[in-house]
Amino acid sequence: MLIKHGINSGFGAIYMLASSPVLRRQQFLIRCLGDYSDQNTNTHQKRMQGIKFTSGASLEADAENVLRAITPTLDPNRHKGQAGKIAVIGGCREYTGAPYFAAISALKIGADLSHVFCTKDAAAVIKSYSPELIVHPVLEESYGVRDDEKRIISGKVLAEVAKWMERFDCLVIGPGLGRDPFLLDCVSKIIKLARQSNVPIVIDGDGLFLVTNSLDLISGYPLAVLTPNVNEYKRLVQKVLSCEVNDEEAHEQLLSLAKRIGGVTMLRKGKSDFISDVKSVSIYGSPRRCGGQGDILSGSVAVFLSWARHAIRDGDSSISSKNPAMLGSIAGSALMRKAASLAFDNKKRSTLTTDIIEYLGRSLEDICPVR
Repeated sequence: MLIKHGINSGFGAIYMLASSPVLRRQQFLIRCLGDYSDQNTNTHQKRMQGIKFTSGASLEADAENVLRAITPTLDPNRHKGQAGKIAVIGGCREYTGAPYFAAISALKIGADLSHVFCTKDAAAVIKSYSPELIVHPVLEESYGVRDDEKRIISGKVLAEVAKWMERFDCLVIGPGLGRDPFLLDCVSKIIKLARQSNVPIVIDGDGLFLVTNSLDLISGYPLAVLTPNVNEYKRLVQKVLSCEVNDEEAHEQLLSLAKRIGGVTMLRKGKSDFISDVKSVSIYGSPRRCGGQGDILSGSVAVFLSWARHAIRDGDSSISSKNPAMLGSIAGSALMRKAASLAFDNKKRSTLTTDIIEYLGRSLEDICPVR
């Protein structure tokens, strides 16, 4: 048991404790071969794919190079809106912070415009957080709508969102949305409209509750990204795969889940973020788990997804992948984790979501200096 444990932990303990010279030479040789293999096997292929091997079948995304490849330069010839127009669909009486976090994070990263479509009760509160956001108080909850009015009100909500849809580069659906049945029904129609308009969507929070119970909303849509936390992921696995989460085969199960749903990109949040192209992002990170970090992530992924999509359309030769949803997920995950790390270094246990948001710009500048 001692020898087995030493091998699994990197051979350090066995080298010190074993008395056999032959055994020590064997372990030294294995270490050397392991280092050589890690550093030299398929080097050219890894560089071209923009990823690097970690262990087993797991792939660690080369997140910083992805960030550099898809982040646009600041060009004085560009006009307002070309760096991204993001819309958040969420915010109700109980939850006003989540849509704000997602929308303001998009601006802090570099999007030009950020909209929030929320309920009337939430609008004034969200507007008070920042004048930078464009807030649309158009969503309705059941308590404010009579049964005989629901069809008419639903049509008005959809018509209001439709007026703006073609302007958006990405939607974030779910932060602070709540689970009111009428509100969710309206958002279902908005998702369908986004698909018809070929607008990418990032689904988080209560948006995941909605699509878990109505998988046809996102099934087969390659421009959809789902960002479940541990509990949201568990519900998806139980619903779609009819089994429990298997952490021993995490990547394989994530792939199966994405494939069964059909064409979507999954970003499973955790100590390491797993992305359904069998890629993980584990650089940076913070032990502090304050609420709201998922909202920052969804806003971040939305911006980077839109940037990746534009870069691919422009034929950028530095981008080998043609999947903007996957690239946006990698970049959003890495930047969020770096900002959380910097905030924790400064604030430690008192780190809040607002602290992390303030480090988004510096984090991106560290990796992609303005040029």
